[in-house]
Amino acid sequence: MLEKLLSAEDEVDFEKAGIKHSTLITRTDKKGIITFVSKAFRDITLYSKEELIGKPHSVVRHPFMPKAVFKRMWETIKQAKSWSGVILNKRKDGKHYWVKVHINPIDKNGDIVNEPSKIEGFIAFGKEATGEEINKAVKIYEKLKALELKNK
Repeated sequence: MLEKLLSAEDEVDFEKAGIKHSTLITRTDKKGIITFVSKAFRDITLYSKEELIGKPHSVVRHPFMPKAVFKRMWETIKQAKSWSGVILNKRKDGKHYWVKVHINPIDKNGDIVNEPSKIEGFIAFGKEATGEEINKAVKIYEKLKALELKNK
């Protein structure tokens, strides 16, 4: 299913984007509205800072991504717990990239918190996902997406 949806020509890797050893960093408020984006994040997504700040982080969400992944992610980080996973994102030009993301809940000072009442936002760090990580994610996401489409 995924192979039909995603063309290898449309996949962008971090080296081709000129950010091979960079970390993608984003910061959001409690509702997932972007408040900060690193240059590497802008370089891979092709969006400008002005196009991203104030927008929901889902602006880069690829439509293939199962909703259940994000539901679980939100459930976890709203409990003041860290979350990690492999995500397929969509760039401004419609091409896609895979990223291994780690998200931490933070307070107003940007410090990581472990109490839900102290959460003021979230900070995410992303690195290029490996082929093995992508393959594992694809197998899981294809099953989740099939269930999602079946239950519509």
